[in-house]
Amino acid sequence: MAETDREANRFSARASRYARVGANVGGVAARMAGARLFGGDGTTNAAALAQALGGLKGPIMKVAQLLATIPDLLPPEYAAELQKLQADAPPMGAAFVKRRMQAELGAGWQAKFESFDLKPAAAASLGQVHRATGLDGAPLACKLQYPDMQSAVEADLKQLEIAFALHRRMNSWLDTSEIKKEIGARVREELDYTREAKHARLYGAVLKDIDAVRVPEVRGDLSTGRLLTLGWLDGDRILSFSDSPVEVRNRIAQAMFKAWWHPFSRAAVIHGDPHLGNYTVFSEDGEAQGINLLDYGCVRIFHPRFVGGVVDLYRGLLENDEARIVHAYEVWGFKKLNREIIEILNIWARFIYGPLLEDRTRTVADGVKPGEYGRRQAFQVHQALKERGPVTVPQEFVFMDRAAVGLGAVFLHLRSELNYHRLFEAEIESFSLDALAARQGAALAAAGLPEPR
Repeated sequence: MAETDREANRFSARASRYARVGANVGGVAARMAGARLFGGDGTTNAAALAQALGGLKGPIMKVAQLLATIPDLLPPEYAAELQKLQADAPPMGAAFVKRRMQAELGAGWQAKFESFDLKPAAAASLGQVHRATGLDGAPLACKLQYPDMQSAVEADLKQLEIAFALHRRMNSWLDTSEIKKEIGARVREELDYTREAKHARLYGAVLKDIDAVRVPEVRGDLSTGRLLTLGWLDGDRILSFSDSPVEVRNRIAQAMFKAWWHPFSRAAVIHGDPHLGNYTVFSEDGEAQGINLLDYGCVRIFHPRFVGGVVDLYRGLLENDEARIVHAYEVWGFKKLNREIIEILNIWARFIYGPLLEDRTRTVADGVKPGEYGRRQAFQVHQALKERGPVTVPQEFVFMDRAAVGLGAVFLHLRSELNYHRLFEAEIESFSLDALAARQGAALAAAGLPEPR
């Protein structure tokens, strides 16, 4: 059989794999419900769920791993199993890559590159990355989307509906309707590489004066809605520096802090995917200097008032100003607040804001392992809400929370020791909503992105 036919058969089989996911997940879901009702073995069921998903590469893996990174949305044994899964789709072979590239750039696509490696440098959930060289000699990274991803994503999101319906039946204390909505919106956005190119341009503009963070240049002439070509940024994995001297680890952590908080405070935008594969460390003269931001699919643009809520909650916790704390939660979209619910929300807020509130050099969380970051506090919130809930998590809050936990886990991996309070104060110095709105509007307009509603 020709390679082209084999590739076509492989990807036509994707549809049947996705059709099977409902039966696989449904069977495990039934056992989960039984375990919850009759005291069965959660660890065994978690392994069964991971096995059911394990053969289904693609967007279902992205959704599963995303769920696992939101503390206490899933029982710990389920989250632990899902975090083991690799979002690594079967790579497209050379013949199939040629066909896909022709579909995106036309019959003469190869003449647009000095060289193009048909073997992928990396494979991910929605596409794979190829190294190439432009006609100007510039090294390039070409992210090529797998075929039929839109239908695959929609199939996965239907299964997500089943999972959340089950969650609502077993955990009435947490209304997941807004979480489901936010996950669906962000995953669908990741299919649009034209939008991702705009995200990269936005980050390039916002971080242009930050030497410790590098953003790749977008090659619009070599990009489409399903092909994104960026400048290639050389770097090493963050975890390869976990045993480096503390000053090196602190330098990398400070760059990560800047990469996350500077765009948020200047343009109300966050890099929402905490996966360590989305960052590498660049070096000069053999020494680590900062980080490369590599992926812009999972980016969240907020209304400036949301950032105002983040600042208000910080100031409220710092000054023990209850009225300001309540105002922050209301700005974020929490409804039907009372004193008990506010105290429960404050458990989580004091954990997330903890490193920012103390004017001293410290780790982000003493004695906590990266995979356990936030678990104890999330469990406390879980138990309290079971007695005092229900509560609806606002849509905008979902990725902010997820990204903050992911960032904290990176700091734990690095075992960095920084004065997070002073770093944060530098980012919000002279903060005002009017100034942020003006800066954001200009940045989004320059990148070709609409302002948030």
